[in-house]
Amino acid sequence: MLRQLLTACLLLLTVLANGQQTEDWEQLYDNFYTQDEDDEDDREDEMERLRLLADHPLNVNQASREDLEQLPFLSDQQIEGLLEYRDRYGPLRSLGELRMVSALDYRQLKLLPYFLYIDNEPESKKEPSWRDVLRYGKHTLEAAVRVPFYERKGDRNGYLGYKYRHRLRYEFTSGQRLRVGFLAAQDAGEPFFASCNRWGYDLYSFYAQAKHLGRVEHLVTGRYRVTMGMGLVVGQSFSLGKSMTLQNMGRQSQPLHVHSSRSEADYFQGAGATVRLWRPFTLTAFASYRPVDATLNTDGTAATLLTTSYHRTPTEADKKHNTHLTSAGGSLAYKDNGITLALNGVFTQLDRSLEPNRQTLYRRYDAHGRRFTNISLSYGIQRARYAFNGETALDQNGYLATVNTLGLKPLSNLSIVALQRFYSYRYSSLHAHSFSDGGKVKNESGYYLGVQWQPLRYWSLSAYADYAHSAWARYLISQASHSVDLMLQADYGRHRWKTSLRLRSRLRQRDDTTHKLLVDNNSHRLRLHTTYTSDGGFSAKTQLDAARTFYLQSHQGWMLSEHLGLPLGNWQLHLLAAYFHTDDYASRLYLYEHQLPGDYLSSSFYGEGYRLALNAQARLGKHWRTGARLGYTHYFDRSVIGSALQQIDASYQTDLDLYLRYQF
Repeated sequence: MLRQLLTACLLLLTVLANGQQTEDWEQLYDNFYTQDEDDEDDREDEMERLRLLADHPLNVNQASREDLEQLPFLSDQQIEGLLEYRDRYGPLRSLGELRMVSALDYRQLKLLPYFLYIDNEPESKKEPSWRDVLRYGKHTLEAAVRVPFYERKGDRNGYLGYKYRHRLRYEFTSGQRLRVGFLAAQDAGEPFFASCNRWGYDLYSFYAQAKHLGRVEHLVTGRYRVTMGMGLVVGQSFSLGKSMTLQNMGRQSQPLHVHSSRSEADYFQGAGATVRLWRPFTLTAFASYRPVDATLNTDGTAATLLTTSYHRTPTEADKKHNTHLTSAGGSLAYKDNGITLALNGVFTQLDRSLEPNRQTLYRRYDAHGRRFTNISLSYGIQRARYAFNGETALDQNGYLATVNTLGLKPLSNLSIVALQRFYSYRYSSLHAHSFSDGGKVKNESGYYLGVQWQPLRYWSLSAYADYAHSAWARYLISQASHSVDLMLQADYGRHRWKTSLRLRSRLRQRDDTTHKLLVDNNSHRLRLHTTYTSDGGFSAKTQLDAARTFYLQSHQGWMLSEHLGLPLGNWQLHLLAAYFHTDDYASRLYLYEHQLPGDYLSSSFYGEGYRLALNAQARLGKHWRTGARLGYTHYFDRSVIGSALQQIDASYQTDLDLYLRYQF
């Protein structure tokens, strides 16, 4: 094991030369707007879009409302406040002047410098020619590979391919006006130029987006995502937890975005466009034909549509692209003077009928059949002191889903958000993703109240309470049930220091062992961290996480971690050391660690052990950038990690990630 670690460190040091400071916005974003800790949704696509915005920041003195609405951590009132300040006092002379915008709180003030810049040169009213767009754009080639210093059981016998994960990407960007890209990716264990992947990689993806083509405001082709209203027909592009999602729900700007990540979930494949009909009206239309993985019934119908995208074993390979979805839809939107109205609709057809096992109680009313239609009306009004947004939808059988939010800003340092939703347990949509406690736009009604308050200059408090009721059975719950979710967070930031304390309690019901009675399934989580950042780029973050859960019996655990950012010479290192001790998986704890560009995987730990990680990124000259991340996890309470084909016959595991980018 020592030889492997020394070899990995040598490989790590050979890729380092001259470096730069890493994108600390990712850590800030994780601190402020972390996902729901029990939510397993993939956030890769969301972070990809934020990365693009950070790579191409907005000129704060020329950015329009639509430009600022791309930033998901800004609420409608905060955008209104920033525009009002700019109109009243003229162009900003420095980003520090953002502190004078009363609508912005501590979180936005820390994040905005990564996505905005100052330029007081007069804006040219003439759009650059396409010749200039192509001439002055940037080409980017990047490659990444993960090298595991261990073997899983499936690597020896079971998986069709080797144990290395790797990807290639080419992208051309010209500001935010044009973006064209190609992605090829391979997961560990998947065949390469063999079996179901005789053309090489398991995933090939093309995407392109252009803006401001006369009346065509947005044009996408290849793989893309669609956002309409509040997600009852077609889901929200951002879904990063309850403390975050409410910031931008209901917006109608830019409903089309390219899908540039490796995720196989919730994308369309084909083309779409947003056209300006006349001043307050726009029309968005799209068409898509794409393959999906499915588990099949014995009669050839589809039992379940899959989004895991793994094709490592013969069984997984047989499910690859065995079903196809044809979708078409659109939105006619009116937007003027802060008032928004939109009529939305989506039609989807499968080439084989979807027939889940509806004899199982909680699946009794799952989506089934070959054709699905959803229509909705979304609406909203935005003002400096309040904002109201909502959407009401019907499926092809007339079942209802509705969600409505009201945001108030009675004082400059106080924001209040209230939300009501009702999703019939018979409502069905293949593409819906909106605010929910159970993760689905189905079988849920509830109320949410959130508050953000800055009582003193350096203090910020936020809290929410969410109550949800399910009228029908759910997974592991055989009757009607309810849940309560409570969160309280306090932030103190002054000069180079920041301290944050977050407490969260989730009170849920679940079947007992007899499946006749409901018992409590509760979890309580605490996170306390203090961060110091120097002017020279050095940072230190000490964090304590603790969890206590109860279902039939009590489970608890804690984790202490230290994160260091070290600017050594011309390159930057990030070091992580963490010790964790939990009773079992039920009391698992989540930990953020710096990733290489394009990797946004979250990590959870349970049992007893420690985690060490070293991340280094460097810029070699003008065009090259490279990076490496070495991670090592050691467990004290087990001699085997994982199970089935993922089993590692050791108490430790080491991974090395390498990254290389060429930009010109």
